Amino acid sequence: MSMGRLVRAVSVDELPSGSMRTVDVEGRPILVANVDGVFYAMDAICSHEEWDLSEGMLEGGKVTCAGHGAVWDLATGTAEFDEELPRLNVYRTHVREGYVFVEVD
Repeated sequence: MSMGRLVRAVSVDELPSGSMRTVDVEGRPILVANVDGVFYAMDAICSHEEWDLSEGMLEGGKVTCAGHGAVWDLATGTAEFDEELPRLNVYRTHVREGYVFVEVD
């Protein structure tokens, strides 16, 4: 499996454990989250009503959307909600030289 391009997203120092933020990665809003020192990256916009997921709540490996409460799994991009929602893209992350990089196609 070939690796995509790595794009620097955020400094590790700016994303302490238990926090998340939306960053622009080549024009795409991507949510980067730090869960106990493991970094996850996923599309940042909820596919239900287009809320920025960084406005929600991070608990473990899941993000609850502030808009209508869809609970997104950071590892799979799937949602738990009362209706089926399209899966969000998830991205591999790499930590190098104090920065989180997101792997994009």
